[in-house]
Parts: sequence; structure tokens; C-alpha cells
Amino acid sequence: MITTMGELRAGVARMPRLAPLAIAAMLLASECRADWRVVPALTLTERYTDNFYQEGKDLKRSQFISELTPSLSFLKTGPRLVLNGTAQWRHFDYRDDDLRDTLDHSFEYAVSGRGTLAKDFLYVDASASARPNNISVFGPRVEDAPYLSANQAKVKTWRVSPYLEHRYGRTATLAMRYARDRVEGGRGARGFGNSSSDSVSASLASGPAFNQVGWGLTHVRQDLDDTYNGETSSESTTANVRYALTRRFALTATVGYDNYQFVGLGNDTAGRNWSVGFNWTPSQRTNLSAALGRHFYGQTGSFSLLHRSRRTSWNLAYNDGVTTAREQFLLPSTIDTTELLDRLFAASITDPVARQQAVAAYIRDTGLPPSISENVNFLSNRYFRQKQLLGSMAFKMARTSGVLSLSSSERIALSNEQSDSVLLGTQVGGRNDNVRQHDATANLNYRLSPRTSALAVVGWGRSRSLTTDVVDTRRDFRLGLTHQLSREVRAAVDLNRRFGTYGRLGRSSGPFYENSISASLSAQF
Repeated sequence: MITTMGELRAGVARMPRLAPLAIAAMLLASECRADWRVVPALTLTERYTDNFYQEGKDLKRSQFISELTPSLSFLKTGPRLVLNGTAQWRHFDYRDDDLRDTLDHSFEYAVSGRGTLAKDFLYVDASASARPNNISVFGPRVEDAPYLSANQAKVKTWRVSPYLEHRYGRTATLAMRYARDRVEGGRGARGFGNSSSDSVSASLASGPAFNQVGWGLTHVRQDLDDTYNGETSSESTTANVRYALTRRFALTATVGYDNYQFVGLGNDTAGRNWSVGFNWTPSQRTNLSAALGRHFYGQTGSFSLLHRSRRTSWNLAYNDGVTTAREQFLLPSTIDTTELLDRLFAASITDPVARQQAVAAYIRDTGLPPSISENVNFLSNRYFRQKQLLGSMAFKMARTSGVLSLSSSERIALSNEQSDSVLLGTQVGGRNDNVRQHDATANLNYRLSPRTSALAVVGWGRSRSLTTDVVDTRRDFRLGLTHQLSREVRAAVDLNRRFGTYGRLGRSSGPFYENSISASLSAQF
């Protein structure tokens, strides 16, 4: 029997429908029975702002906004299945009825899991999410004004990835993975193409028998089909070697070949790559690695520093490579805020479920994004070269805790600009072509009493379009007070002062200032 490519793609497209059945089968298996931890919650927020649309002083308009947010978080751990996720439904109500570019409600969720199909051999990863994202970097940001729709679009993703791992004794480890994923633009995402991809990867790495000289081979291929670019692909083959000078210090080197198939702005979308670097692990709590090399698009480099002490957690990373906006939505961020705080809280909260709740509450109270890189992500259908520096430091003292973060990125478009022509329109369409951004935020929390805490947040950001030379500068200052009324109920009051250049619709009506105050009541059940 001959199977055509169309039949194969149709069969693969049906795979996500089988994922719930596979997970259900694992849930029913006696080996994976474990307790579920489910935490429902409800939050009521009343907010007043003197500049609802973030416009210049001549166009300022005040508004009262009421928000009701039921939410749910869950965690399941077991020898065969690990699941965790969050979901929330935000409903907005306004004092005035003649408002434009506003949302009545928003539903967001993020679910991920890992199942063991055959112990020490076959596994499956799966994830799904739906959340709002900035259309352009020039305009109101989702985290600042979640009720404004002009610069906001919902992005939905799912990914299913079975993979196998096999160890050849102490000699080598073989890993093979297949992934099927999809990214869709929902509400407000006109011009952001729906896309699906199939990816395969294989790697063979040396085992413990190669104590001083380690080696590895990796091959990755992705076939992508989206609304505006049609069919594109990327393929990379890499060989690496690691030479240990001591037990804690090693030299590294890679060599390979990259091949991208898309309509580029230049002639080169393929070529050889190489890098040289080192890896240093002075202790179990510290790891430092760096590399310098070259790809077909120019000289590249990477850097990573991880450090943890009893009261602090540090993370600094730099990377330079070809990527897409859809890839940023699907793959884990370079610095995950939850992971950073989880390492910090691990010393004082040993129970993983209780620690997850403590981290979620801290992120909610301080207004931190789920990941540092989300501050600079925006919609695009194009391939681009991204240089990105991300850094964060979290600390926890007897009464004081906080998170300091910074990010700096530069995106240079590599593929044809026509794929983004519908996204922003003709008037401001060139702004997202080549963009340089810098952001810094300091979140400080001081515990006044066992039930009461004070919060201070200072933020700064600057975005510049290298194509049109448009510059947007933002400054934020926030003071807050939270009080635990009971074990399940918490109250909070916040004062905000915000300055920016580009408000609603990403158009400047002169620099704007916004002052707001909010009060909220939250309950967990």
C-alpha cells in the first residue's frame, strides 16, 4: 500500500485529538494514581484611572473599571504523569457606555504535562495555552491595560511531542523526538497568520565512559506552513565536542550547517556554522558557560550564568539566533519568572504544591510577568535574527524580598516584509521590521506584619524602530499594600503613576501621564 504525503499530513493533523485519550489511559493506570491539588479562586477589583486610553492631556478621559476574575490552578504529580496548569476568566465592566476599543471579557489558560508511556524509554510532552499579547511594541501594553483591545490580540497554541531515550550502557545516549504544533491568532490578531509545523530531531551524545572527552551529534528539521508565508522550512546539523581540563572546567566546540528555506531579504539563507567556548561549574550552585562563533548571518555568541545562594537566585543569559514570533510562544522562555522564584523559595517551602501557590501569589501581588522575555515580545509573521540579553535576580530576607530584572533585545527581519503588511496596516507597518528594546524593573516587597505587606515597583522601558526611528519611552511607579484578612481572603490597594509616549492605537498625541488607584479582594477555596 502506498501512502501519499497528503494522507500522511491528514493523519498527523488528527494526532491532537488522540492526546486526551492517551492522557486518560495514563490516568486510569494504577501506576500513575496520585492526588490532585486543585485551587479555585475569585478576585474582585475596582479601578479608577484619570487617563483611560493613555492619551495626551488634551484627550484624557477618566474611567471606573470593575473586574471579576474567577480562576483555577491545578497540579498533579505521579510516577507516570505530571500535569500542571492555570486558567482564568476576566470580566470587565465600565462606568460609561460609549467606550471604544475595550474588552468585555478575556479567557486565558496555560496547561502542560509529561507522560511516561514506557519507563526509561518512551515519553510524551503536551501543552496548550491561550493568552493576550502585544500586537506592536508601540502602544498600551497588555500588562498595563488588560481591558484595552487596540494593541492586544489573543494567541492560542498547542503542542504534542512524543520522544524516546535509549542508553547504550555507559557509552552513549540516543534521543529522538517528533513534535506537532499549531499557533493561531484569535481575537484582535488580524494579519497574524495561523501556522502549523512538524519537527523531527535526533541526537546521539557520549555517556559517562567518555570522562575527559565528550561528543555529540544533533540533527533538527522543521517544516512550517502558515497563512502568509506558505510553506517554509529550517534544518540544522551540528557536531559538538567537550574537553574537560579539570572536573569543573571544560572547553567546548561545535561545527555544523544551517539551511533555511524562506523568501529572504538577501541571497544567503544557508551556510556553515561553528563556535568555541567553555563551561565552568565551580560549585553545585553555580554554572557559567560562554561561546563565540559564526553562522551564515554573521558572528554570534552565547552566555549563561546560573547562581543560587541561601537567600538569592541569579540568572543571566545572552543568545543570538534566527527565530520567529510563533517559536517564542511555543518554547519556554530563556528566563522563567516562576522557575526563578521556585529555586528561591525551595529552601523555605519544601512541599512542591505549597511552593507553587506561594510563587503564584507572589507573582500576582507584585505584577511580575510569567517570563522576563514577555516584556519585549510582539506579533510578526517574519523570520528574524534576535540578539537578546536577559537578567534577573531574586532575593528573600527576613522581612524584605524582591525581583530585579532587565532585558535588552534587537530584532532584525530576515524574511520578506509583505507577510506583515496586514498586521499593522500601511501607516505604521514598518515599525515592527527592525526594533531595539531595553527594559528594567525592580519589585520590592516589605512585610510589615505577619498579615500585611507593602510593595514598591519601579519600571523603565525604551523601544526604538530602527526602520522609522520612532522612539517610545515608558516609566512606571507603583505603591501597594496587601493584607491577609483570613487564611483564604486577601485585600489589596495599589497606587500607580505611568508615563509614556504612544497610547491607544500606537499613535502619539503627545507624552501622556496616567494616575490610577485600585482596590481588590481575593479569595481561595
